[in-house]
Amino acid sequence: MSRSSFAATPLRSALRHCETAWLFTGSDFKTLIFPVMVFATVLSPRHDPLALVCTVCWLWFHLFQFNVSNQSYSAHEDAVNKPWRPLPSGRISVEDSRILRWALLVFCLGLSSLFSINVLITSGVTTVLMILHDDLCLGHHPIFRNLCNVAAYVTAGVGCSLILSGKPSLDGTSIKAFSCSALVILLTIHAQDFADVNGDRKSGRRTLPIVAPEASRIYMLCILPLLSFALTSFWSLGPLCSIFFVSIGFWVGLRYFLFRDEIRDQSNYRLYNIWLMGVHLLPANGRFPLLAW
Repeated sequence: MSRSSFAATPLRSALRHCETAWLFTGSDFKTLIFPVMVFATVLSPRHDPLALVCTVCWLWFHLFQFNVSNQSYSAHEDAVNKPWRPLPSGRISVEDSRILRWALLVFCLGLSSLFSINVLITSGVTTVLMILHDDLCLGHHPIFRNLCNVAAYVTAGVGCSLILSGKPSLDGTSIKAFSCSALVILLTIHAQDFADVNGDRKSGRRTLPIVAPEASRIYMLCILPLLSFALTSFWSLGPLCSIFFVSIGFWVGLRYFLFRDEIRDQSNYRLYNIWLMGVHLLPANGRFPLLAW
């Protein structure tokens, strides 16, 4: 075997591991990485490029940790909904994913300790939520699953805001923004469940679209424009910005009500995440009157 072949083998192995890590986390860039980073950037009074890179890395490693843990328990469900993921596609075994999960837990805590005690506490809370959601099976209970997901989302945002701002605690605007975010996600988080009905039904999970298929569609039609209107009022948006944002909420809610096949629900969820990113842009008006027109 040539020297170049020996050199190529570790490179191929490294690229395969990178691809596996991407497959664990890639689908959640639109649901977590982008919205949380937009939110943290809007709330942060400091915009340091190095802090931004550190924040993205911290968030991605915590997402990686959570997803490896979660997907190690849902391979049978993912075989129906997401067969390209690492476990159902055979890229990694359940046993190896569990080992990786605990290794990532230690790594994430160590990484967080480099920033501040509050970031370390935030990472610890994320770890506790992960154990409650996956190991103690609260993820199978519709209410506790949503509460765990909301709490994980908020803790991720708090950690990112602390790293990006370089401050030991959150200010008043940030606390109000995170409270609004938590409420919005709690009331709308089941938007992700419509496209996964087949896999959730197979795994015995009782999500709102399964328990109340018609009522859950009507709920989405009503809640998104109502929340949009409430948020534009809370953050004192101007009339044009308010009409635009409420229109987006109504349009996404209407799509959930009208278009009900799996492919359309996947598109609906992508649009929901765009709306959610808009929700996280609104607090910018609390810092600077950018949306007052």
